[in-house]
Amino acid sequence: MFLKERQDEIAATIEREGRVTVVALADRFDVSDDCIRKDLKALEGEGRLKRVYGGAISVVAAPERSVYKRLDTNTAEKRLIAEKAYAQIEDGQTVFLDISTTNIELAKLLATGGRRCIVVSNMIDVLQTLASNPALTVLGTGGNVNLELNGFVGALTLSTLRPMLFDIAFIGALGVDLESGAVTTFDADDGLVKSLVIENASRSLLVVDAHKFETHGSYRFASLSDLDDVVTDSPTPSVRRSLAKQGVACL
Repeated sequence: MFLKERQDEIAATIEREGRVTVVALADRFDVSDDCIRKDLKALEGEGRLKRVYGGAISVVAAPERSVYKRLDTNTAEKRLIAEKAYAQIEDGQTVFLDISTTNIELAKLLATGGRRCIVVSNMIDVLQTLASNPALTVLGTGGNVNLELNGFVGALTLSTLRPMLFDIAFIGALGVDLESGAVTTFDADDGLVKSLVIENASRSLLVVDAHKFETHGSYRFASLSDLDDVVTDSPTPSVRRSLAKQGVACL
């Protein structure tokens, strides 16, 4: 098969299936992984796909980076996840809420609920929401303000978080690969904060709606096996089996 024919077939497969992996394509076309990576790079340059960790996805399927553009998407699912997450919080705990639009919904429940705990966050929306409840001790991390995330990231944020320990942490993600176990985001600074919080938490819960199992970011900040639980809205039996294989519980 000629180069152009192979690349056209790869593009057609992504359009049809939404996602491809380097390993599967290399096996299918009987070429090296490096050859497929070059194909994907060329196709991305033509705007026909978006490369992600381990493969590529449809340009249409690429997740939105900006927090503000994701606030009004999948809201019912996020509220359901937030309710499940809220039920995991106990009085007296030190809780971390990561940069995540789902965590904004969780913050709303904490702001109007009866839990008395310490809540730490690097997301400005979350901090503003939590501040209305005097029963909560609310701490912001500080750091460089990232307008796309509307939160704090960078060296100062990491320095503030490094000595802090959390009873429970709620972590967001832009994508979850159920096959490889990769949990991803787009922004490396955002990912570094997530990784540190997971290390410092006695219990880490990933809060993601089911759509995240079909999307993939470009920065892998954790593996599913690094987390204790996944909180999602409507896990199918297939999703539950995939998570179980990765050694993580599904709530």
